[in-house]
Amino acid sequence: MANNINFVQLSSYTSPSISENARSGWVEYGEDNNYFQYLIDRYNGSPTNNAVVSGVIDMIFGKGIDATDSGDNPEGYLQLRKLIKDSELKKVINDYYLLGNGAFQVIYNRDKSKIVEVYHMPVECLRAEKCNEEGEVEAYYYAYKWSEVRSKKGVERIPAFGYGGGEEKVEILYFRPYRSGSYYYSPVDYQGALPYAELEGEVANYHINNIKNGLAPSMIVNFNNGVPPEEERDIIESQIKQKWGGSSNAGKFILAFNDDANSAASIEPVQLSDAHNQYEFLSRECQQKVLVGHRITSPMLFGVKDQTGLGNNADEIKTAFQLFDNSVIQPKQEQVIAALDQILAFNNVALNLYFKTLTPIEFTDLENATTTEVVEEETGVKMSACSMDMPKEYDSMVDELIALGEDVDEDQWELVDERDVDYDAEEALDKMLTFASTGTARPNANSEQDGENAEGTQFLVRYRYDGSKSPQREFCRKMMTANKVYRKEDILMMDNQAVNAGFGVNGADTYSIWLYKGGARCKHKWVRRTYMSKGGVRPDVKSPNAETISTTKARQKGFRPEANDPKVGITPSNMRNKGFVNPPSSKDIQGGL
Repeated sequence: MANNINFVQLSSYTSPSISENARSGWVEYGEDNNYFQYLIDRYNGSPTNNAVVSGVIDMIFGKGIDATDSGDNPEGYLQLRKLIKDSELKKVINDYYLLGNGAFQVIYNRDKSKIVEVYHMPVECLRAEKCNEEGEVEAYYYAYKWSEVRSKKGVERIPAFGYGGGEEKVEILYFRPYRSGSYYYSPVDYQGALPYAELEGEVANYHINNIKNGLAPSMIVNFNNGVPPEEERDIIESQIKQKWGGSSNAGKFILAFNDDANSAASIEPVQLSDAHNQYEFLSRECQQKVLVGHRITSPMLFGVKDQTGLGNNADEIKTAFQLFDNSVIQPKQEQVIAALDQILAFNNVALNLYFKTLTPIEFTDLENATTTEVVEEETGVKMSACSMDMPKEYDSMVDELIALGEDVDEDQWELVDERDVDYDAEEALDKMLTFASTGTARPNANSEQDGENAEGTQFLVRYRYDGSKSPQREFCRKMMTANKVYRKEDILMMDNQAVNAGFGVNGADTYSIWLYKGGARCKHKWVRRTYMSKGGVRPDVKSPNAETISTTKARQKGFRPEANDPKVGITPSNMRNKGFVNPPSSKDIQGGL
């Protein structure tokens, strides 16, 4: 009699189905309307997926939300801090990356004129309502466990943001990235890695159960008492698969009861000659594919050791972080910020939001950071807001200082670039400061930092006082209001003049304005402006049309601006964070800053 062999196939991974439930009104997601739980299980079951997802969530949230213009718009910033707590925001980000979708619970005041509170809404508890004729989702349905939902009982309908009418005080702001072919729900970024995350969990589950149950090999079960009808074979097959299939049943034994030895089922082990190599391959393959699915440029970013060795890990991690931050983290942050902007806009609040980064400052690429706002967004370090009470200043001396500055004739020179004073690592620091003897600067006078290239194009290097737009120190207020442009020599002359008396060492009247600007904890710095001549005419820095170029462009044209002490371009308040030491405070002398 011929053998009758059936192959028991393992369940294969399929993409989640999305179907509109005509009876209930909501849109189901995945098998048994429980696909979000599938994603959570893949997070809990795969060690690689768990490590990466947790790491990405931490990197997106960073140290919390902030605004570069918080000092200029304190009332709006205060509203932001009152509306949503950092703990709630991180929960939303957790859902957004782990589940591919995020949701805010928005609560209005009594007359619905203002949003008063914002909370996290668990995405796994939400299902979209079928869209209206215009393709808009007007509401979401909430249930604690969708796997147990059989009717509308226990399911709550909550209007979508902007669709609640005048009576509804709670709405759902649901946001997700666009994905082709997905209308109601967006698949996760790492969708292609899910089979490997599931496989990694199953391999681990198999091994632990195999060890617990005795390390038995895989087997073929033969029934030697005839071939039963097809229906009966299907029942036997289903029972064996249900009872003994899967990684959780690895190593369990079979207890058989037979009429006699002749009718006993034969069990033949299938030996794997290189089982350890196969499982080692599966482990590596799963880890690699999960990392690829998350677009991880270096596994070391998430504490996963690879096989590249230790020789170039520092450079590798720095480059990998910058790439991953630009391609994955920042786009996610922008999408969350876009959702928050919608909430703030309802309250007539506009803020330049950003997430304070977890990136070490030495990993941060500031090559194209041309403004204090950009630097603050990239580093997470506040670059503005002088908010300390100040002692009385010497107005007449400050006025004399302001007179040293030069206006720029915009009719003749065009400003094409402006950036912070930079420090060139390949050049020596300018540590020897030359003090002028006179207290008066000459307009458009030559500077030791001026120069020209081989073609005779002239370049002038000047500096502008920059920082907080609403300082409280009188010296800083007048400097910002004047908006003058100075030579390095003009600024160095200030060191010998009591332009900001009482802010020097031990309360001295003079100190290095070039390095320490308004004194200890000042929120201002010097910004370098490099002017280039037009048509062979020497630049006139008094002209508002005077053209400035970047340091990089100046070098390309053959002019290398002199490198300055790095303190020149750093606010004293931030010097300790950069490894520098502020000059001693004068608070003991003057009664506090």
